[in-house]
Amino acid sequence: MSVSENTASDKPTSQAPSALASRDRHRSSAPVIGLTTYLEQAQTGVWDVQAAFLPKVYFEAITRVGGIAVLLPPQPVSDQIANRVLDGLDGLLITGGKDVDPARYGQEPHPTTDIPRTDRDAWEDALLTAAIARELPFLGICRGAQVLNIARGGTLHQHLPEVLGTEKYQLGGGNFGRVEVAAEAASAVGRLVGTDPLEVAVYHHQAIDRVGDGLRVTARTEDGVIQAVELDSVPFGVAVQWHPEQTGEDLRLFSGLVEAARDYSAAGAGR
Repeated sequence: MSVSENTASDKPTSQAPSALASRDRHRSSAPVIGLTTYLEQAQTGVWDVQAAFLPKVYFEAITRVGGIAVLLPPQPVSDQIANRVLDGLDGLLITGGKDVDPARYGQEPHPTTDIPRTDRDAWEDALLTAAIARELPFLGICRGAQVLNIARGGTLHQHLPEVLGTEKYQLGGGNFGRVEVAAEAASAVGRLVGTDPLEVAVYHHQAIDRVGDGLRVTARTEDGVIQAVELDSVPFGVAVQWHPEQTGEDLRLFSGLVEAARDYSAAGAGR
C-alpha cells in the first residue's frame, strides 16, 4: 500500500472522534425529564393486561423543545427509591389521569370520583416531595396540579358541576373543553404564556379548593376556578389545571420546564 493510500484511509478514522465528541456534547446538553405514567388495563393485539402507558403528546412535547423524555411508571416507592430515581433526572413532569384518592385530603369520595389508584398517588407524591426538597424543576398538568396541592396540605372540589352549575370543564367522551385563563404578570406562567386571556384545553371535573402551604395561585378562569399554582420557594415549581399538551403549536410551558432543567443540570444541583 502506498503512503498516499494509507493517508487517505486514515482520514475518516482521524475525523471520527471529533464528530462523535460533537454529537455527544449536543446530546449531553439535553436535560432528562421524567414523566409519570398511567397504570391501567390496556388492550393491544391479543393482549388485555395491566400496562403502564402515556399519551404520545406528553413526551413529544418534551422532545420537541429539546428535552429527553423518560417514562416513570407507578411502582413500590420509598423516600430512598424516589431520590434514586431523581438522581438521574433534571426535571419532573406529573401528568394527567384519574382522580386522586380523597382520603389523602381527609374527605369521603363523591359518587363521581374515580376509583382510587393508590399506587400512582403514592408514587407521584413521593417523587414530587423529593423533587421539592432538592429544588428539581417540575411541572404538573391537570391531575399533577391536584397532586401538588394535596402534597402541600390543600384540598379539592370533588365535582365542579355541583359548585358552578356547569359541565364545561369536562364535556365527557374524550372531548376537551375550551376556556380562557388569565395569568398573573408576576409569575412563571405569566412570563411564559403572557397575561392576555389565553384559550386552553380542559378536561377536569375537580379543581383546587383550599390552596396548599406555600403555593400561590397564578391563573384563574373568569368564574374563579384555579387554573395554575406555583411554589415560589423553588426556582421552577409550576402546575396548571389545563392540558397544554393538547395544543401542539404552543409549547411554552414545556419550554419553561426544559430550560429550568437545563439550568439545574448545568449547575450540578442535587448531584
